[in-house]
Amino acid sequence: MRELIGFVGTVLYIAIFARVILSWIPVSRDNPLVQMVFLVTEPILGPIRRVLPSTGYIDLSPMIALILILIVQSILLQLV
Repeated sequence: MRELIGFVGTVLYIAIFARVILSWIPVSRDNPLVQMVFLVTEPILGPIRRVLPSTGYIDLSPMIALILILIVQSILLQLV
C-alpha cells in the first residue's frame, strides 16, 4: 500500500510539473500527451484556482497543488 501511495503521489507531482512546463512552451492542446496531462491535472488544479484570488498572470495553483499532494501523501503514509 505504501508503494501505491508513493507511486500515485509521484505521478501527480510529475503531471503537475509537466503542465507547468507545457504552459511555457507553445504546444497544441490537440496533442494526445498534452490532453492526458490536462485530463490528470485539471481535477486538482481547477478547484484550487476557483478558491485562490486572482493574481494576474501568475497562476499559483500548481504550487498549492504540489504542497497539498505532499501533505496528503505524508498523512496517508503515516496512517498506513
